[in-house]
Amino acid sequence: MKHRANGRASARSRTSRVSNLLPLIFLGVVIAGCTSRDEKDGEDQAFTAQLASEAKYQSAGDEGLGAAVAIVIDNSGSMNQPAQGDTRPKYLVARDAVAEMLAATDSFVAKRPDFPIKVGLYRFASGVTPVVRIQPYDREALRAALEGMPPPNGGTAIGEALDAARRDLYGAGVIRKYILVITDGENTEGRSPEIVAREIARRSEGAVRMHFVAFDVDAAKFSFVRDVRGEVLGAGNAVALRASLDSIYRGKILAEAMDAGERLAPSTDSSRSLRTSFDSSRAKKR
Repeated sequence: MKHRANGRASARSRTSRVSNLLPLIFLGVVIAGCTSRDEKDGEDQAFTAQLASEAKYQSAGDEGLGAAVAIVIDNSGSMNQPAQGDTRPKYLVARDAVAEMLAATDSFVAKRPDFPIKVGLYRFASGVTPVVRIQPYDREALRAALEGMPPPNGGTAIGEALDAARRDLYGAGVIRKYILVITDGENTEGRSPEIVAREIARRSEGAVRMHFVAFDVDAAKFSFVRDVRGEVLGAGNAVALRASLDSIYRGKILAEAMDAGERLAPSTDSSRSLRTSFDSSRAKKR
């Protein structure tokens, strides 16, 4: 009898222990399920983010004939240093050179008043600030904006500046899109300009053209720009800076815009239409 009683007590003890363990087992199953769902959610989010990073950029609305240029100026602390061969700091030399460069737009507009030219001005240091959002070319507004820019200070966020300019270009409503960067140093804040430039080239399918002027810094540091069908020029002093900006802005950007303008044909109602790429394909077949 005593042996049976001990057996029943032992069975009750085992049952009690199992009963006590059941909540812990259930909790473990729940935690495992939650962990599995969290991992699945994380994988889904990562996959969605990857798809988004590869998707082609979409314009904010319909795009027509015209060119939009985002001028991106370095306003980091190093731009306060004296320019080579000049008593002025680099930021003042750069602003004067940009103002002189923009004057070339006046003659273009006079020749092609029917071809929209839109210009925006951005400054970057540790962050990016739109000084003039991309809008139809306004000489006085741009000149006033250049003169009103604050003294240089902070780091150098070139990559973030590229992306900010790209976003506004896709809201400009024109087909041709350009980014022109003037900088005197390497990236110190945010994403790498090389990574951003390659992403812009890939997701815009080459629609956004990027040009760099390396002012008082080795142009080889931005050699990746050539890999994305852009151009990078060096400029060691004020004279070279003006020459490089003129070569890119008037010699490349406005020249391409002029070429597009030549394709405009007047119709009977005096409206303008854009010749499509079929023109060139037909010419090649002849």
